[in-house]
Amino acid sequence: MEFMETNMFTLFLLPLLVFLARIIDVSIGTLRIIFVARGLKYFAALLGFFESLIWLLAVTQVMQNLTSWQTYVAFSLGFAAGNFVGVTLEEKIAIGNLLVRVITRKEADELVHVLWDAGYGVTSVDAQGESGPVKLIFTIAKRRNLAKILGIIKQYNPNAFYTIEDMRFVKETYFPPMTKRTLFPHLALGKRK
Repeated sequence: MEFMETNMFTLFLLPLLVFLARIIDVSIGTLRIIFVARGLKYFAALLGFFESLIWLLAVTQVMQNLTSWQTYVAFSLGFAAGNFVGVTLEEKIAIGNLLVRVITRKEADELVHVLWDAGYGVTSVDAQGESGPVKLIFTIAKRRNLAKILGIIKQYNPNAFYTIEDMRFVKETYFPPMTKRTLFPHLALGKRK
């Protein structure tokens, strides 16, 4: 108890603990909001419990040390850093599905076939835009595959216009052809066109 009353604890260790607690609770809060948006209510509820518990611990320390400006700064800095960490974690976890919609004036058969060959379900539709005929291409994919899909789009149709939307629910009924998949994909790279 004597250590907690020392200047070193009040000036350095307590603000550090408050800072770390805020990073954790805000990161958890960011993930919780994303889970709510994706309809993952059980995960969201569990995260909400820990988020509020950690927040209570942090705010209690601030309220018990009202004369310490260091805890105020640590509380605020932890909030800012927690937002950054939470979004970064969410990007790494990449939970959910996306709808990628591509609109192109250029003939897009090659792009469609390359996406099919890569194992993505693709729907393409001829349409009319303000400046003439266009091709609409739709694909639904896991968020972790977005960079691959965008790479294919940019390689085969760099001027294509595309939009990306989060999807809350997808009934997966599309099964890519088994000939496009392999148990050891790194060994099949040389076989593709």
